[in-house]
Amino acid sequence: MSGPAGGGGPLHPRTGKLVTLAPGGRSAARSQPGQEFNHGLVLSREPLRPGRVFAVRIDRKVNSWSGSIEIGVTALDPEHLDFPSSATGLKGGSWVVSGCSVLRDGRSILEEYGQDLDQLGEGDRVGIQRTAAGELRLWVNGRDCGVAATGLPPRVWAVVDLYGKCTQVTVVPGEPEEAEDGAAGDEGPALPRPQSRPDKFPNSLEAENGLSSMELSEAVSNAILSAYNGSLLSVSLGSPPPAPGEGGAAPLTSNDALLFHEKCGTLIKLSNSHKTAERRRPLDEFNNGVVMTNRPLRDGEMFEIRIDKLVDKWSGSIEIGVTTHNPNSLEYPATMTNLRSGTIMMSGCGILTNGKGTRREYCEFSLDELQEGDHIGLTRKSNNALHFYINGIDQGVATTLTPLVVYGVVDLYGMAVKVTIVHNHNHSDRLRRNNAIMRALSPDVGRRALEAGGVGEPEPERLLFHANCGQKAAIIHDGRTALRPHATDDFNHGVVLSNRALRNNEVFQVRIDKMVDKWAGSIEIGVTTHNPTYLQLPSTMTNLRSGTWMMTGNGVMHNGTTILDEYGHNLDRLKAGDTVGVVRKEDGTLHFFVNGVAQGPAAWNVPPNVYAVVDLYGQAAQATILDDTDLLPLPDDLSEGNHQPSPSSPSSAASVTDLRFHQLHGANAVITNGGRTALRQNCRSEFNDAIVISNRALRDGELFEIVIQKMVDRWSGSIEAGVTAIRPEDLEFPNTMTDIDYDTWMLSGTAIMQDGNTMRNNYGCDLDSLTTGSRIGMMRTAKGDLHYFINGVDQGVACSGLPPAKEVYAVVDLYGQCVQVSITSATGPMDNSLSTSNVTEKSFPLHSPVPGVAHRFHSSCGKNVAFQDNGCRAVRVAGYSHGIVFSMKELKADEVFEVKIEELDEKWSGSFHVGLTTLLPSEVPYAATGLPASLPELHSKATWLVAGSEVRRNGQLQKQNYGCSLERLGVGNRVGVKRCADDTMHILVDGEDMGPATTGVAKNVYVVLDLYGRVTAVSIVSSTVLEESDGTKPPSVASETYSEEEEEEEPTPCENEAPVPPAAMEFLENHGKNILLSNGNLTATRVASYNQGIVVIAQPLPQGQLFQVHIDFLNPQWTSSLCLGLIGTSPERLNFPATACSLKRCAWLLQRDSVFHNSLKICENYGPNLDTCPEGTVLGLLVDSSGCLHLYVNGMDQGVAAQDIPSPCYVLVDLYGQCEQVTIVTNDTPALGGESGDPRAQADMEKADMVDGIKESVCWTPPVDTNTMKTCEYHALCARFKDLLLLPDDYFAEDPKFSLCYCESCHKLRGDEAYYKRGDPPRDYALPFGWCRFNLRVNPQLEVASTCKKWHMAYHGTSVGAVRRMLDQGELGAGSASILSCRPAKADPQGGGYHEPENSSPGRGAEPQRVLLSPTLRYAGLEAFATKVQFRDPKSQRQHGAQVAFQVCVRPGSYKPGPPSAGAPDPPDPRFSPAELEWVTKEKGATVLYGLLVRVE
Repeated sequence: MSGPAGGGGPLHPRTGKLVTLAPGGRSAARSQPGQEFNHGLVLSREPLRPGRVFAVRIDRKVNSWSGSIEIGVTALDPEHLDFPSSATGLKGGSWVVSGCSVLRDGRSILEEYGQDLDQLGEGDRVGIQRTAAGELRLWVNGRDCGVAATGLPPRVWAVVDLYGKCTQVTVVPGEPEEAEDGAAGDEGPALPRPQSRPDKFPNSLEAENGLSSMELSEAVSNAILSAYNGSLLSVSLGSPPPAPGEGGAAPLTSNDALLFHEKCGTLIKLSNSHKTAERRRPLDEFNNGVVMTNRPLRDGEMFEIRIDKLVDKWSGSIEIGVTTHNPNSLEYPATMTNLRSGTIMMSGCGILTNGKGTRREYCEFSLDELQEGDHIGLTRKSNNALHFYINGIDQGVATTLTPLVVYGVVDLYGMAVKVTIVHNHNHSDRLRRNNAIMRALSPDVGRRALEAGGVGEPEPERLLFHANCGQKAAIIHDGRTALRPHATDDFNHGVVLSNRALRNNEVFQVRIDKMVDKWAGSIEIGVTTHNPTYLQLPSTMTNLRSGTWMMTGNGVMHNGTTILDEYGHNLDRLKAGDTVGVVRKEDGTLHFFVNGVAQGPAAWNVPPNVYAVVDLYGQAAQATILDDTDLLPLPDDLSEGNHQPSPSSPSSAASVTDLRFHQLHGANAVITNGGRTALRQNCRSEFNDAIVISNRALRDGELFEIVIQKMVDRWSGSIEAGVTAIRPEDLEFPNTMTDIDYDTWMLSGTAIMQDGNTMRNNYGCDLDSLTTGSRIGMMRTAKGDLHYFINGVDQGVACSGLPPAKEVYAVVDLYGQCVQVSITSATGPMDNSLSTSNVTEKSFPLHSPVPGVAHRFHSSCGKNVAFQDNGCRAVRVAGYSHGIVFSMKELKADEVFEVKIEELDEKWSGSFHVGLTTLLPSEVPYAATGLPASLPELHSKATWLVAGSEVRRNGQLQKQNYGCSLERLGVGNRVGVKRCADDTMHILVDGEDMGPATTGVAKNVYVVLDLYGRVTAVSIVSSTVLEESDGTKPPSVASETYSEEEEEEEPTPCENEAPVPPAAMEFLENHGKNILLSNGNLTATRVASYNQGIVVIAQPLPQGQLFQVHIDFLNPQWTSSLCLGLIGTSPERLNFPATACSLKRCAWLLQRDSVFHNSLKICENYGPNLDTCPEGTVLGLLVDSSGCLHLYVNGMDQGVAAQDIPSPCYVLVDLYGQCEQVTIVTNDTPALGGESGDPRAQADMEKADMVDGIKESVCWTPPVDTNTMKTCEYHALCARFKDLLLLPDDYFAEDPKFSLCYCESCHKLRGDEAYYKRGDPPRDYALPFGWCRFNLRVNPQLEVASTCKKWHMAYHGTSVGAVRRMLDQGELGAGSASILSCRPAKADPQGGGYHEPENSSPGRGAEPQRVLLSPTLRYAGLEAFATKVQFRDPKSQRQHGAQVAFQVCVRPGSYKPGPPSAGAPDPPDPRFSPAELEWVTKEKGATVLYGLLVRVE
């Protein structure tokens, strides 16, 4: 079959400004090729005729630049074209092949296409063709590279860009692709140039030629080596060897080649003609390994090395850079960062200039984390910019001040032992060349096309496993089955590939036949461009760094890097009999299947001719290919997502019409999490080019809401959001969305902008002021109004007149400080008043069909409530409040109480509240005050509620931005509440669980609802849960294909069988290199540095068992502290990184006050900050029966940290920074709120029995010597200030445990609540958060315990100068002897007791003083009362501000509450009304000094 005939006419006379055309218009050259690299654009004189090839020959190249010729077509008429600087700048219908990428209008549409044009040499020919079907094809040296693009217009001109190295071309006639079909015969494809093959390479690689498999492998390896070392490489690329005397660049001499200089560090040994450097004695020495290049680097020249060997003994690794020092005269330092002049080095992920850090976070890669085989390169550009490359990826400009003459330098430091200079700098090109050479030399490899003109199409070759497989794998059953025969001995080396490339839309599906339960992880499946015949199979496929896409767990990886975190069903949870599959569609999208269910698109622009690959990893021991007859039909279109819910997938609840982010986006944006999350990459070096858009148009009245998940404080400005009528396919993504000048409406800061122009300022919200966790929504109404919602609250009409006939898409610009957002579950239709059609309910299941008795409301209720339908319907008959109702009975664990909204009254604002309470409804009629007007005012008993999107406990705010705002619900929506077995409260909206709202909920609670504001009537739709028989229980979520035999094999414990004691835990011998184990492997100590301190528990953590460690020793020399968590992979052979945060597979970690999953933060403000935990703190982990991870601090459950924890899992502790030693706690510590004892005991305990900060008999507290104040720096600072006051020690309590620090870390560690009640009658007071209390001495002869219980608690702010006088008097006002002795106590020589000094009463007739008090230090601590003073800390010598106050007991009835006398701009404490904020007393003996409070800033 011949290629199309040539049709290349003369070049058009209009060209780029640096192009000179030769007479006749057939040859073009770029002027000043040594000074300029662009402006070399030429076009064909006439439009291309269909099927004709426009071809040019490369006449001249220079080595000054990177990049080379680019070729393509454009629909722009050259007569009227404004020529850009390069072909990639052409817009308006232009397709250009650049390197090995295809670009349309400057944007990449296909990667890894054809042959890399940058590698072509002088004499090579390259052509372009538009077929009659509108396809674009590239021709290189007469060979068709396949379809590059489709849908070309009928009238296009050829485009050639003399770019970079390419400086001159000549138009030549198009050449035939190859010989006629019959000419191919039985021989392999002809070589592109007449050239003899190497003598030692076999003519055929078939087995019958007498080659064993080992000989075959050696032959292939020798062929590749001979191809590189000889002239075969140029043959495969079509570059003829230049004849002697002809033009062209002379070959480089050996002296010109970039090598290592013979003078090097004292421990360096050079080999391989000075291309390889190795550090001697790598286990004894870690430095003196500096090597430099033998000559200075040229402009644009790449200096690249490959890491050949690493050792796992030292911290730190390779460093690379440039220096102005000549190696002949340099006295080599021990490490290159010791040089203080002329040196720029990349170390870790930062840049060091002359030994000092100039950029801390240059790139996201760290040199310390690179592995053997990774490549590192650098180049100095002509503009003095220095770029570093990691595995061929440009990391951007490191510095713009590179000197003119520099040498390359490598420091083989720490782990790095051996490197080799790489002269061929494109790793993926090298792999493609290997396969190209093999296809050229083997008659059978690569011949996949069916011969044309035959009698009929032959039946395609059956899909089987290739015989070349992993070291531990075997192929049986004629290639249909792959297995790991010794699966219990090893968990990897089980990679198998298909015997041929997959056709478009061909499904490759396997069934898991056998699994073992010894390992973590399981089967992985995907595709690769590597031919299995010549691939050196890795231990696991995710180690391959090129041409590979794999689904692993529930994520998708490309070349070993995760590109989707939450995708589809988790493969690690499959069982024997389950099936997995993969397909590459014709449009280049990759899709995976689990049990026949499509999981949606996983990757785009996947090249054709990929091989299927299965990795029998971990638990997966055997798999069999299913024939086409076993496969389900392929859906017609998978581009929009799943048409069926994937089994047990968290994302499967979303249907195909769910709003997501479109796959087209800005250059710096990345879409993950199945299209629900968008982030800006390189967020500290890039601030724009991160626009994302919805995957479909918004419907009228439909809300598109996102939540801000990550921000950085590096830039000004933040997120911008709005709508656009431009379809994503038609949008040329600008730097920022406000640059668009048509059909776009955006909110930027407080400005509403249309088409880039400001329409109005000072809109109701400011996007620049939003923080992490804030929610932003946008919606177009049926009237054409645009509304924004902030945290669920409508901000009003932003603009009107949006064209109703046009579809609008939601658009978000991740600009400036905003880095990452996710679409929330609130996204969807709003109430019917905002849409043009009725909105159906979400398709979540109702809970009412559960068998049992219908729930009922209790007869006790608010005064405006009436019941109907036998207590199943509640109606508010008057007003907007007094609508509180209760459930008839207590709510059982995991039982859902659900109501449906039936009536609304739009004249009121607000909406109903829902929650749980310990208040018994039967006691309401006997309460003195009755029920309050609204639920947030219910404080008499513990009450947890959700109001709008806020979570409150006893009226106090606990959490914001929770779930879907209840204020947006309408008629027909359902709301449920559930108390889970882990003591958490969950709210359900239309059956969708919003997650845990709060933790620590009491066990005996009733449901409480408040028909408030708009909601006037609700009806119950749920029932009480009954014990279900086996026949009515729902089926397991596990695989549908398991057999009854498998189920019967699982032993069932007998009722009389004794419970299995918890397994003894100890640390595993495999640990970080700085760890020393002792005490029978129960104690782990970090003996060096601040990292490399990871330890793992040897045994899996059973569900329900609490594992605890005791912090033994902290070293204040370092910052930060330990982190702990779980890993789902076996730690036996785990290669531990320097820190746990580098674990990116199946890892859940608690670090500081955040939760991380696979190094991504999934939760903030969780529990106390682990960095502030003092010595003696006991930290524990527990996985409950629902697979939820809990953190325990000193025995107190901090709530659910993460969900869906796999089994088995292993506890991991990272002894990082300050934490240098921990010990496993062997004695079992019961969790708070356990089943033992009376479940009502805690709820019935009086609040007066709770001493501030120490819940007696309720929570476990560490012994005195491990008190939290032992290492609290804030407490120590406050104590040093107190010492400066020179107050006698006899004023204060002797036992230091009664001095409490209320800094954020300490009060969180103790689990303090913000408010308590004290006195008779009880009255609220606030704990002194932010202060430190030093308790005063108690007179043992007085009834202090009775006083502290029955008197109220308050605060009095004062000046430093008045402290001693008040302590001398024993109370705030002058009076008689105080019941609390604050004078220095004197010992009685007779009785050994204490007595008061005589004559202590003030003189008669003294006027009583007016004393001001407050139940909160937010008021009493104002500077108007507590005067601030400055002092110098004697330890740090730093200046601080300090205030003092007293905590006092006040006799009930001796004071009068009133409004504040000191001006406060806002209510200081929302818990207290202005009428009760300030207490005034003049009575003597009405106050007792309880403690001295100190606050230091």
